[in-house]
Amino acid sequence: MSFPNLYYKRTTATAKACYICYKPTTAVLATIDTSDFLYTCTIHLSDHGFATRVLELESENKIGISVEEIARLREEWEEKQRRKQEKEKVDKDKPADEGEKKEDDGKSGKSSKAPVSLPKSGSLSPRPTHEKYILHRDIFALRVSEHRRRRQTSQAKDLAPRLPGAPSSSLP
Repeated sequence: MSFPNLYYKRTTATAKACYICYKPTTAVLATIDTSDFLYTCTIHLSDHGFATRVLELESENKIGISVEEIARLREEWEEKQRRKQEKEKVDKDKPADEGEKKEDDGKSGKSSKAPVSLPKSGSLSPRPTHEKYILHRDIFALRVSEHRRRRQTSQAKDLAPRLPGAPSSSLP
């Protein structure tokens, strides 16, 4: 079982010993699924021999679509909605059966609510994210070997009861 070398800085309520200097600290570096975590001082996080901070580009969002493309698609969608509303108004103005008018009224009531309830993309505030760090290759190798040793120890404890015991009688 291997985990990626990408850790997120988080803060805990209880202070525990730092992985490097054993001083109490509340800063924790943890993987996304918290399969590995280690307490570290904030001073060690600025040391490039221990970890390097990963900076993200803010112009691209997480799905890889540029801001300009999102704005273009939004404008196209709004234009389609305007055309649709104009078409419904034209259909509503035409004299028709009362039953059809009732159906048009029901449709226009639903469609008039839809554009109002849509949030504006410019009004969304950015979500706070945790700082990302990559451990130095030697520190990461220590973490991986420690996890491997723990896994092998637990496998040995599970396998030990199934192995045959040493013979208790003497050989002839």
